[in-house]
Amino acid sequence: MTPLARWLKALFLVLCMLGAPGAMAQAAVGAEATLPKPGSDAAPISHDAQRAYQSSRDKLVQIRTLLRNTNTQSSVGSGFFVSADGLIMTNFHVASQLALEPERYRGVYVPVDGKQAEVELLAFDVAHDLALLRVKDAGPQRPALSFRSKDQALERGERLYSLGNPLDIGFAVTEGTYNGLVQRSFYPRIFFGGAINPGMSGGPVIDEAGLVIGINVSKRLDGELLSFLVPAEFAQALLARAATLNPITRKAQAEVTRQLLEHQDQVTKRFTATAFKAQKHGGYSVPVPDDALARCWGRARDADFKAFDLVRTNCQLDSQVFAGETTTGFIRLFFEAYDAPRFSALRFARMYSDSMANERFAMRGTSRMTAAECSERFIDRDGMAMRAVVCMSAYRKLRGLYNVSVLVTSVNRPTQGVQGRMDAHGMSFDNGLALVAYYLNGFKWEGAR
Repeated sequence: MTPLARWLKALFLVLCMLGAPGAMAQAAVGAEATLPKPGSDAAPISHDAQRAYQSSRDKLVQIRTLLRNTNTQSSVGSGFFVSADGLIMTNFHVASQLALEPERYRGVYVPVDGKQAEVELLAFDVAHDLALLRVKDAGPQRPALSFRSKDQALERGERLYSLGNPLDIGFAVTEGTYNGLVQRSFYPRIFFGGAINPGMSGGPVIDEAGLVIGINVSKRLDGELLSFLVPAEFAQALLARAATLNPITRKAQAEVTRQLLEHQDQVTKRFTATAFKAQKHGGYSVPVPDDALARCWGRARDADFKAFDLVRTNCQLDSQVFAGETTTGFIRLFFEAYDAPRFSALRFARMYSDSMANERFAMRGTSRMTAAECSERFIDRDGMAMRAVVCMSAYRKLRGLYNVSVLVTSVNRPTQGVQGRMDAHGMSFDNGLALVAYYLNGFKWEGAR
């Protein structure tokens, strides 16, 4: 029996058990960030920033990933020396091709003097988007940046300096402030009030003493000076455990998968350990993630629109991680609540069915994912009749990981109803089933209002 066939059989059991409270035990858990085009959003550089750059410039490098057969650039990023013997810290998304396709790509570093040399990948941390490189040929001792002690806490408003090579046009410094940790981020991320541009990923962010407090990773496109850093403690941990490892010379999909499985297990445990915040709509109770766990946005029809009421809510856990070809490891939910007392049952059914028909699943396979396999059942949840469609597709190169989607619609009222959808990307087989059961158990009918 194939894994997906086994899943479909198991799903029938899950759906049949949903009518009984407590049938399945519950296990114990912002917008996707990308780098923007450069603009004029950075403040004028101060003398302090100039001093920070001058003291750090010889520790900075550009990381280039080159096609082996043509020596042309495939990607560029930044990094910095963390040891005198040539260890370099950068982002995993900067060096991912060295991990996933080492037979096609090679890496080089370019210091401020422009003399490039080859690097090799030692280790990576997918969850925190970090990679540790080493200069391939031993050479003279190199100046390295030091990390700020965890005992020296950052103060909100403290001046910080981001360093890197934006858009492959030269090393640069941008000045900003520490604004605490990002709220609702699954892993700790520093909110940096400064500009980060493409190519600066993997570069260091230092304090006024020249000590590293974080690593450039991403920026929001829908705001100004909203940048994010990986806290230095995770880079220190990677350095401590990987400094003496042998280089990675073969495809590392197995290690990427292992780390993603650890990540999705943490996501599933935190999600299912946090009680839903029930939203009431008529006699329906709809499961919505707690504010501390996910960002949710809602909207409703204008009050002057009298034909019917419609309320929408969208939520997402800020837990996505970069996995080479895509981001994965997150959960996204939405629901709609309808109330159309002026409609006939037939007219409401037509509108209601059209809304559900608009939902799409990945029914065609790609080079990255298999085609979705789906199961549909009518179930009864404590007196609330529901139609549920659950689909699963498998990652071709990350064995044991799946994208799971569940679409549910109530069918117990002639002119009222709720529809919901949950998409869980990059989950294990068993955790996918657990998330489906947990989500469907969150819907309740509490009687006409």
